[in-house]
Amino acid sequence: MTDAAPRGADVSEAVGRTALMVAAARAIEAGRPDALARDGFAEHFVRAAPAAAGWPVHPDQVPGGDADPLWGRLARFFGLRTRVFDDFLLAQATAGARQIVILGAGLDSRAYRLPWPAGCTVFEVDQEGVMAFKQRVLDRLDATSAAERVPLAVDLRGDWIAALCAAGFDPARPTGWAAEGLLPYLPPVAEQKLIGTIAAHSAAGSALGYEVKQGLLPAAAHEYPLHTAARERIGVDLSALFNAEPRPDSAAELAARGWSTTAHTPFEFSRRHGRGPVPEADDTLAANRWVFATAPPSPRGNAGRR
Repeated sequence: MTDAAPRGADVSEAVGRTALMVAAARAIEAGRPDALARDGFAEHFVRAAPAAAGWPVHPDQVPGGDADPLWGRLARFFGLRTRVFDDFLLAQATAGARQIVILGAGLDSRAYRLPWPAGCTVFEVDQEGVMAFKQRVLDRLDATSAAERVPLAVDLRGDWIAALCAAGFDPARPTGWAAEGLLPYLPPVAEQKLIGTIAAHSAAGSALGYEVKQGLLPAAAHEYPLHTAARERIGVDLSALFNAEPRPDSAAELAARGWSTTAHTPFEFSRRHGRGPVPEADDTLAANRWVFATAPPSPRGNAGRR
């Protein structure tokens, strides 16, 4: 599940229900006393979109709490995923990376809510409709970013790297990359191209965090409890959104380029933090893997260096 969304004629279509769904889940998580991540902007994005009218933005608005198969489950999952990728990107910045690139940024607010070290630039890449809606809400809130923020309205199916470089990105400097919920929606060829582009424009000291779905989506996925609840209650057919073609092994491709990679299930981080989603029967989350990769300590494979 990603923050990215397709283009459309109005705000509701341009932002997309999936991006709003993620924002609503983050808002609910932020209201918990034991929240893993606190996104104070998420509620405002949800409330600004007619497509999300009536959606909960606080735990008190979720009947059944964590037991709710839709909002209880989603809030815990996206709260955990947000925290894990927050920690990953902040670790890269602490280690010296001053360029952070968030691909398919959607309604993410990391440029505003995280304690970035001085000199950090956060590049947000997503389609025009998403970025325009997001900017209008942020402007209404008079929001001030904690890092230099560079929003880029670029389709990731096009030459996004050229636009990124034109906006000030330097491939010769270490970068923290995130594709938090993007790749499961892409065709395999597009995923391989994206990973190859990132690798070719990553200096030594760069790192990439991304999410994948392991293997094929089973035919029964349409009836997973979470998928059924999302389809019936908010009109989001998650089974139809994920690309059903055999997935490439992007971690192996990076390893072949000299990157070191690790892959984790979300449940590993639930155990580490003492809260978050736990495995269930017919669990769509069982196929999710969070991959973290570090570029080799030499310019090897860094075609982006000039």
